[in-house]
Order: sequence, then C-alpha cells, then structure tokens
Amino acid sequence: MIGTMTREVEQAFKAAIPIFIGYVPAAVAFGILSKGCGITLLQCFLFSAVVFAGASQFIALNLLMTGMGGGGVILTTLLVNFRHFLMSASLSTRVSRMSRKAHVLMAFGVTDEVFSVLSFRKGTLTKRFVFLLELSAYSAWVSGTVAGYILGGFLPDILTKSMGVALYALLLAILVPELRNSIKAVVLAVASGLLNSFLIKLNILPDGWTIIVCILVVALAGTFFMVDDDVREEVYG
Repeated sequence: MIGTMTREVEQAFKAAIPIFIGYVPAAVAFGILSKGCGITLLQCFLFSAVVFAGASQFIALNLLMTGMGGGGVILTTLLVNFRHFLMSASLSTRVSRMSRKAHVLMAFGVTDEVFSVLSFRKGTLTKRFVFLLELSAYSAWVSGTVAGYILGGFLPDILTKSMGVALYALLLAILVPELRNSIKAVVLAVASGLLNSFLIKLNILPDGWTIIVCILVVALAGTFFMVDDDVREEVYG
C-alpha cells in the first residue's frame, strides 16, 4: 500500500515538472507586469492565488488598466475560461471516490496543461494524483507571480511596462498550433481581429467591452463553422 502511494506521488511530481517549468516564466512576467501597472504586492498575490487563470489574468489586468469596471472584467474572464467547465466535467467522471467539495477544489485547479496531462493518463484517476499535480502547477504560478513582482522592483520602468507583450506571446502560443492545423480557425481568428478593430473604430462600446462582443460573436460562429460537415448534417439536418 505504502509502495503504491509512493509510486503515485513520484509519478504526479514527474508529470508536473514540464508544467512547473512552463508556468514559472509566464507567472514571473505577470508579476513584473503587475508591478508596472501599479497594483500592490497583496493584490498581485491574490490575483494569482484566488483567480489562478493564466492568460485571463493578463487580459483582466489589461482591461483594468483601460478603465473597465469589475463586472466587465469578471464577465470577460468567465467567457475566456468557460472551457474549464467542460474540462472539469470530463475529469469528474474519471476520478474515483471524491466528494462534492473535493470536486469543487479539483475544478479550481484545472488548467489547460493540467487537463492535458490528466486526459492522457490511462485508467481511473486517483484523488491523490490529481491534487498533487494541481498543487504543483498552482505553487509554480503563485510563487512565480510573487517573484516577478519583487523582481519588477529592481527593473527599469520601461522594461517593466514592456512585459505586456507576454500576454500576446502567451495567447499566440495557444492559438498558433490550431491555426497550423485548420484553415477554419485562421478564418475565425482573422474575423475576430477585424471585428474588434471595427468596433474600436466605431467607439460605441464602453472601454474593454469590444473583446466581450468579439468573444460572443466569434464563439457563436465557431459552433457552426468548426463543426465537421457530417456532424453538421446530422445536427442541423
């Protein structure tokens, strides 16, 4: 029994190594950017410790700097991270003997990278393995955020504020693999950019709300446009 637990702990930490290595630089960039935006260390820490939303934190920080209110920031983060509901629902069917409270805690720790590792693991997932993997990812992100904020205090202002480019690099890293495999994804990405530019030029929406409209419109279009022809015929007749 002890031997099985030890192997499981070792496997969880080994699986977490790539996630840990990938999260720390991005979290450091977020911490540095937070310092440049003028928020406090406590606010920066709570951003990662409570929200724990990766790219959405960069987006939320940028929206706050543009003057968007809290409601708009929350809505945008919800829309960007809505996929996590599906990820958590999928994982909940594979984890054995877990209470509802534990399911909530597990859902909080689900990220794209964590879900990817867990989805490729064969067989039933144990609570121990899932939580150890999520805890490793969480600790990397939170500690990297704090380290970045402290480091930002020693960097020139121009370098600190330039870390905003990390947001676009992170989003591109997520988007490019899909663009390389699907012309439909390219069309939707271009359409989203054009729509956003058009709405900004019209200047009829409050600051930051163009991204919410773009998410809703393009996501709705994608539900039809990205469906395979045979599936579309079956669903829509």
